[in-house]
Amino acid sequence: MAEAREPGRRLRVETHGLDVIGDADRKGTPRTLFWPWFGANVSVLGISYGAFALGFGISFWQALAAGVLGILASFLLCGLVAVAGKRGSAPTMVLSRAAYGVRGNRLPSVVSWVLTVGWETVLVALATMATATVLARLGRGGGTRTEVAALIVVCVLTVVGGVAGFDLIMRLQTVITVVTGVLTVVYVVLVAGHIHWATVRAIPTGSAQEFIGALVFMMTGFGLGWVNAAADYSRYLPRAASGRGVTGWTAFGGSVAPLLLLVFGLLLAGSSAPLNKAIAADPIGALTTILPTWFLIPFAVVAVLGLVGGAVLDIYSSGLALLSAGLPVPRYLAALADGVLMTAGAVYIVFFADDFLGQFMGFLTTLGVPIAAWCGIMLADLALRRRDYDEADLYRPAGRYGDVPLLPLLLTLAATALGWGLVTNTAASWLTWQGYLLAPLGLGGRSGAWAYANLGVLAALALGFLGTLAPGRARVRSQENLPASTP
Repeated sequence: MAEAREPGRRLRVETHGLDVIGDADRKGTPRTLFWPWFGANVSVLGISYGAFALGFGISFWQALAAGVLGILASFLLCGLVAVAGKRGSAPTMVLSRAAYGVRGNRLPSVVSWVLTVGWETVLVALATMATATVLARLGRGGGTRTEVAALIVVCVLTVVGGVAGFDLIMRLQTVITVVTGVLTVVYVVLVAGHIHWATVRAIPTGSAQEFIGALVFMMTGFGLGWVNAAADYSRYLPRAASGRGVTGWTAFGGSVAPLLLLVFGLLLAGSSAPLNKAIAADPIGALTTILPTWFLIPFAVVAVLGLVGGAVLDIYSSGLALLSAGLPVPRYLAALADGVLMTAGAVYIVFFADDFLGQFMGFLTTLGVPIAAWCGIMLADLALRRRDYDEADLYRPAGRYGDVPLLPLLLTLAATALGWGLVTNTAASWLTWQGYLLAPLGLGGRSGAWAYANLGVLAALALGFLGTLAPGRARVRSQENLPASTP
């Protein structure tokens, strides 16, 4: 990966798709993973998560604990999944075939694709709204024409990065890291005077159920939204790279910026009820209302770059997930197709949706359940393996990993059904059917104390992991005792 940032190296469209990265192309050290993960998560959206957390009705200290635990735990999961990349040198949703079978893996691949397309759509929409808000405050637009122009620019940046692939992404994320890091510090300094500790400290303490709900929301909003792409960049590392280093640098790179931004966001949102409420409607644009006019353009730059950094990683991985689901096209065409869907979704959010936060939370928790189930199964399968993946058999339905094994598929469906029965999304009208197990299990039903704890995400993660760990040992040993296949 160091080679990807060498001066003078000519950029080109990446031709790698689902194929294994050859030894000649595997370079770098685990610390190079810091750049893509930090660049994708150093977004001012992290400040808005302070308002999201307090929205669960908990105190500053509870929200801080929920945020720290949720961010660290979820990015640790990313780091653990990333180890599979250097052990198999293939995309995340190809390595997942070892647990799900070659064609059985199409189910989690489709879920992964929907999640990444959803995330890139949300990030592009937020970047568009933030740009329009800034220009409106400057008196240079802000209406529909401004939003259309901003949407076009943001979509082009995102699609070009995703289509070009790894080399451009690594260079882009390095630039984003430096620029957004510096400008975000300036933003913090400029608005620090709006923090009122006495007001923040006076926020009443919430219940344990509300704390758990905030914790799970932080997990799904940060690391759990990336686990399905965690090995897409570590696959370029040499096989001899340290597994602990891969885990550590991935987790550190992904979590350090959100942790710092969350603390400031909690202090800012906790100091002003009107700002807290405004963030729910326009998470990025609301942050401009307390800025001096001269910093609005730099703020727009840091907001757009930070969000585009995350969207670029998403569109790259969504293209890989679409290929893994069975679409027979080159990677760059899959990324381009995702870009079209992303643009259509962003148009809906910017011009037609009237309740961003409710729909956003519904999206995160709904898809967070099956992704948590997949993550549990993937981590258990990875923990059981003592040898590297047999790369050739990852592409052969008749190979050691099988074609459509029933156990992981049934386990995923069962964990998802259990998880959806333990989450609620009343703010999103199309998700009111969820939470059907809360009453039968004595948890108070859809309006009880546990209704917004989002226990379903944790339940799906635990069931996927334990349901694979127990019966999977013999299966993995029999696979690893087979002789290596010939490519």
